[in-house]
Amino acid sequence: MPRKKRYIDGDDENPQHKNYKEADLILLFGLKRIVEYQTPLMKEWLDAEIPVFSAVEQYIFDKKHTEAQINIIGWSEEDLKMKFITHIIELGNLTAGGDIVTFFDKTISAKVENTKLTVKSDFMMAKGLFDVFTTPFFHFQEYKPHKNPSGDSLAQLLEAFLIAQAKNKNNKPIYGVEVIGKQWTFVQG
Repeated sequence: MPRKKRYIDGDDENPQHKNYKEADLILLFGLKRIVEYQTPLMKEWLDAEIPVFSAVEQYIFDKKHTEAQINIIGWSEEDLKMKFITHIIELGNLTAGGDIVTFFDKTISAKVENTKLTVKSDFMMAKGLFDVFTTPFFHFQEYKPHKNPSGDSLAQLLEAFLIAQAKNKNNKPIYGVEVIGKQWTFVQG
């Protein structure tokens, strides 16, 4: 008798991944789309104190920001990660606390309200250790030079949020950003 294949998280179910659209997830999970940025949590996030850089850090930030403004329109997802995001993470000392881990291209999954969700998070920050995350709290999802008709990047970000909330089990908000060309849309869920 042939052995059953094991899939992510030890689930024996067929791992057929559905390419959800934003509307699919809203309808499936009863989500509410809020477009205004003045919700209390979003306002708190956007009003965060701006870091004070040393002269060297400011030079690096200005250089990377200028390069991005000029070149981002032609960058691939990998270019954006290597030429901009990694530098910003380093300048922000985002992993200095010791228990914060950053991941690129991490596949995450969870069962949410009896629906198996699986998504590749382009970039994720989480509490964790080495290559194991325990509590995801930020996703940078689906950098595309322009809208991709074969995949809904906002839906992938929402899917990552739903998975993170199911895994975290703490009712704390999840933050993220969707990038389409030069347009960065910050999202809180």
